[in-house]
Amino acid sequence: MNIDLVAGARPNFMKLAPVERAIRNLGTINVRIIHTGQHYDPEMNEVFFSELGIPNPDAHLGAGSGTHGAQTARILESYERLLLEDRPDATVVFGDVNSTIACALAAVKLGVRVVHVEAGLRSFDRSMPEEINRVLTDAIADCLLVSEPSGVDNLIREGIPAEKIHLVGNVMIDTLIQELNRSRALDYPAKLGLSHGEYGLVTLHRPANVDDPVVLKRLVELFVELAAHLPLVFPIHPRTQTALKRANLLNQLQESGRILCLSPISYRENLALMEACRVVLTDSGGMQEETAILNIPCLTMRPNTERPITVSRGTSRLVGNDAEQIRVAFTDVIAGRWAVAQPLPLWDGHAGVRVACVIEHFLHGLH
Repeated sequence: MNIDLVAGARPNFMKLAPVERAIRNLGTINVRIIHTGQHYDPEMNEVFFSELGIPNPDAHLGAGSGTHGAQTARILESYERLLLEDRPDATVVFGDVNSTIACALAAVKLGVRVVHVEAGLRSFDRSMPEEINRVLTDAIADCLLVSEPSGVDNLIREGIPAEKIHLVGNVMIDTLIQELNRSRALDYPAKLGLSHGEYGLVTLHRPANVDDPVVLKRLVELFVELAAHLPLVFPIHPRTQTALKRANLLNQLQESGRILCLSPISYRENLALMEACRVVLTDSGGMQEETAILNIPCLTMRPNTERPITVSRGTSRLVGNDAEQIRVAFTDVIAGRWAVAQPLPLWDGHAGVRVACVIEHFLHGLH
């Protein structure tokens, strides 16, 4: 039995790693790793392959950047060409990036079965490109692997047959648990001159927060204000870096004296900073999940989330990009007024094994 595991952007790699490892350990399925090249900076992809022990890709599609339509089209065309040469029994896609929907579409149109890992998540915000990718991928997938109970409810409501849906837990947490000791060994915060619990961690990359210079300026001014009370570390995503330069805001951050601006950092470095910080301010979906396990207060700079369990049982609070909401939440963290994380079902470090077992059973049903 043969499958393709498709990854293209930074969030995919942390999800693919435990699944690839678990499938390899089964010894019954041949795996071909497809890198679409959606993230092409070395800091955004190559370092993750080496850190997480992912074998080198068997195929690299070289998609590169561009508009959503252009990028998605290039990936679809390139992957279709690969499938016509050598078709697997199934294509496994992860998450909600352009690579996810592009490769799922290429596969299903050629009669190749599609497995979607992290299916069913919904923000109910169609202005988010990721939401469109999620909904469409789930609609055409043959096997839907879900990370939290809300995902099962969403899929049932959308008419997906229950026999296609499997609640397996969160594969991202497998990677966190495996890499935590290695990240601690880096002693990365200390190397940056940071003390445990004495700084905040900021990440920002979503269009709603970085593409509008007015919104971005307001956030930069707020970060400078908050940093007067607690120093901030800001690893800057390439997209955000471009937006900051375009809006002439980068100097304001760098010259504040209380904000440490970094180039993109590795997974382990980010994990080390996150575990040792006082608070996270982010618009990242993955960091909402990771902070829930690490029990770190998370100010989620979005008006909604497709991961509601991180709010109901984790440590996330939705604050959007509203300065006053962020201020209030930040003050609550400093004052110690924050919910403690509760145990999250199946976020236990073994989701990859459950995914591998479901995929193996699914493939046997095709033969």
